[in-house]
Amino acid sequence: MAYPREDTQAPLEEHRFPCDQCGADLRFDPERNLLTCDHCGNQQPIEDRPAAVPVIRELDLKRALSQQLPDTETEVTRIVTCPNCAALIEFDGDTHATECPFCATPVVTDTGTHRRFKPKGLAPFEIRERDAHKAMTDWLGQLWFAPNGLREYARKGRRMTGIYVPYWTFDADTRTTYSGQRGTVHERVRTVTVNGERRQKRSQTVRWQSVSGRVARVFDDVLVLASRGLPKTYTDALEPWDLSRLEPYRPEYLAGFQAEGYTVDLEQGFSEARDFMNRIILRDVKFDIGGDRQRVTSMDTKMSDVTFKHILLPVWLAAYKYRGKTYRFVVNGQNGRVQGERPYSALKIAMAVILGLIAAGIIGYVSAQSQ
Repeated sequence: MAYPREDTQAPLEEHRFPCDQCGADLRFDPERNLLTCDHCGNQQPIEDRPAAVPVIRELDLKRALSQQLPDTETEVTRIVTCPNCAALIEFDGDTHATECPFCATPVVTDTGTHRRFKPKGLAPFEIRERDAHKAMTDWLGQLWFAPNGLREYARKGRRMTGIYVPYWTFDADTRTTYSGQRGTVHERVRTVTVNGERRQKRSQTVRWQSVSGRVARVFDDVLVLASRGLPKTYTDALEPWDLSRLEPYRPEYLAGFQAEGYTVDLEQGFSEARDFMNRIILRDVKFDIGGDRQRVTSMDTKMSDVTFKHILLPVWLAAYKYRGKTYRFVVNGQNGRVQGERPYSALKIAMAVILGLIAAGIIGYVSAQSQ
């Protein structure tokens, strides 16, 4: 596997922006799309933002895996691994201890640094924390079997964490040569006698014909989660992401937020993307074969112009320890879609079972009386 080389001497990039009036840290405000100071209320625009969003440049995958990209495509970050969930958490230069946003475990930084691929783009947060918190509590409120105490704890609990989650995207031109068989279903109707009655019986036969051909498909922005800090089922449920709203990476968008380092490396990410592409290509091949049924015996896919980029997507995250168990909830920072662990109240489930039995008993009694 190929990784960017580690460099403990290069300077760190800090995502801190002091207020020009009071010196406190500015943070990115998703509602106003600018930097704001919570201390004095000062607001500052994001400097030098172009009127038209430029194209985010992709990187050549083959050169990256063979470590032939220039050093300008990588950066040194200060990251620590959570001892509980193994998430990689990025720190600025003045932070030495925090709590893991993924599982609420206390984390203390080490002194190591890591050279990693730079993010090429990100989707800025578009909803504020209060809106994400409301979306989460509303979602919990729809879960009838959720413990009331947890819902109240979440409603009155601590603030949510805004975190940029790492992803890879992959592009590729593909040409696939295949061989297989096309099946044509023929239906036969015949008359049979059963217990003295004449009935029609239908049967099917399939005639197979050998076929071969070629299909082509261009893949654009195949999205692969590069984090292990959250279950993939959570992040998949947050889709769809609007990647047309990606901005070229600017550290100003990270002001006041955290960023997770990727734990799925580039080679692993492309392997997952390739599996996804193969499934789509197989679907294309079956469509090209046609007929009523299809058998695919071989596929030979040639890929060209394979490129990638590392991007960050916005997620509001809450991790609560309630009665000895950690519950995690995530909110899509673009559209407010919610996903999380579904807690269950044993008391509520027992009550539902009892009420169901009572209702069944009443229905049975009424039915018996009416006879």
